[in-house]
Amino acid sequence: MFEARSGERLLETDPADMPGDGHVVFIGRIASPWTSRETCPKNMRAAREAGRGATLLVDPPYRDGLAGLERASHVIILSWLHHAPRNLIVQKPRHAAEPKGVFSLRSPARPNPVGLHVAKLVGVDIGNGCIELDAIDVLDGTPVIDLKPYFASIDAFADATIAGRDEP
Repeated sequence: MFEARSGERLLETDPADMPGDGHVVFIGRIASPWTSRETCPKNMRAAREAGRGATLLVDPPYRDGLAGLERASHVIILSWLHHAPRNLIVQKPRHAAEPKGVFSLRSPARPNPVGLHVAKLVGVDIGNGCIELDAIDVLDGTPVIDLKPYFASIDAFADATIAGRDEP
């Protein structure tokens, strides 16, 4: 699913083969229109431009945790990008001239493949555990680790930059 590129380096031990130490549980899964890496948008901007919504399906034991979420306009979703390799530590992105460390990239390939998504909340059905989203940039069936309300007053930094990258 991830092709090797010049300049990339792997970890000596694949984190997927190491014993677990965080006891992370999945609270649900994403139902998205994306079934292959080739068709899945590369980021939330591209997902919104595609104009296709998604649903976060929360498992029954965690549905009571949705109480009050309908007050939020947007949510932060932490997902587990379960198809991504975990042993790639230096990557060569297609768009970059030089390889970069995974912690300077937003690529799903990383020691702990946690995805971060900010989505517009379209609807909440606590009884059925259905959260309707405006868009998502993950494959159908992607596990969800956590869900949090997005607060523009504390989560947004208008002056944030990355040197050498033009952002509108």
